[in-house]
Amino acid sequence: MEDEAIRIDIKALTEISEDGLLSPLCCIYSVPTTIRLLNERAYTPQVVSIGPFHHGDMRLQEMERQKKIMFKRFVQRAMIDSDSLVNLAIQSEPKIQAHPEDDAKVSKSWLEDAILNDLVLLENQLPFFFLEELYDIAFPHNNRGDLPSFIVLTYSYFDNFNMQNLEPNHKTKHFTDLLRLFCLPRAQVERKSFAMYGSDTLMYSANELHEAGVKLMASTSKYFLDLKFSSPFLEIPPIYVGDMTETLFCNLMALEQCHYPFQPYFCDYIFLLDILIKTNKDVEVLAHEKIINGWHGDANEVARLFNGFGKNIIQPNLNVEYLNMSKGLNEFYEDPWHKRKETLRRDYYNTPLQTMASIAAIMLLILTITQSICSILQVV
Repeated sequence: MEDEAIRIDIKALTEISEDGLLSPLCCIYSVPTTIRLLNERAYTPQVVSIGPFHHGDMRLQEMERQKKIMFKRFVQRAMIDSDSLVNLAIQSEPKIQAHPEDDAKVSKSWLEDAILNDLVLLENQLPFFFLEELYDIAFPHNNRGDLPSFIVLTYSYFDNFNMQNLEPNHKTKHFTDLLRLFCLPRAQVERKSFAMYGSDTLMYSANELHEAGVKLMASTSKYFLDLKFSSPFLEIPPIYVGDMTETLFCNLMALEQCHYPFQPYFCDYIFLLDILIKTNKDVEVLAHEKIINGWHGDANEVARLFNGFGKNIIQPNLNVEYLNMSKGLNEFYEDPWHKRKETLRRDYYNTPLQTMASIAAIMLLILTITQSICSILQVV
């Protein structure tokens, strides 16, 4: 019976209803082919499958044996028999279609990282309601002791992504949806049609803005997408570029493309970064200001990473706050006075020695002019 519970086949959650439309409860998707083909690995589990799309993949069979071991240990700790858990899974299957204890092997740090990476994938999800119900049946509220609720456990597991320190009382559809939630603004932001206001989008890269006099700063905001421009300062929350960055960003964007096409807040952010980061010079400028952190090696690789995120992404509307910021940055760059002032500062006041030399030259010029005027007055 325990093996039967593990073998339960949860069908694809993108079931088509009788009228030919996707179920309104659908929230787990197969990544669109036009996006998936750009980077197959970013959407494909490498170690463990928990969702329907990659169930039975032969590459993941080693973890299937570990899942059986963990299931047996889960049942041993649960306050209910395995038959009841199996029955819950069977009873929940129609709704899902519309919608452990450490093991020595699993505790290896490399495998823990690989599992975490797989659990953020859009195609590798199960509805959160089902996981929560399963946990609550196994460990009832009134007899749980010190065990936390499933949502508290989930928030704890993904704690490094919860930069806003959100409390575990927000509804979520699945793990990928929760990670998007961690990024969202607290209040709804007005949006405008890309077709009508696309001309207001940012036109210049980080290095170009820097050379025009924009002061790039690492923001202290806990809100990941909180870019702000108050002339001449552009504040950007630090971006950690590590092993999971590509996978996380790709899957959050894919989720928005499939489920939140008119609220693509994360896609807005990537759209902006794609403009700011064009070449290795942009990466180096942002790294110097501690805005890009964690990367090691070739800055060109980081530039290519960000340039690839926005390909084949549909952007029907844009965040008004980003549009206003972009318009301000464009106007700042296009003001010739800012460029001249920055060129003067860079060429003559870039170091204390240069500054002293420039001041000395100015004083000498003033004295020379004064002497010349005095000489003329004496002749007259």
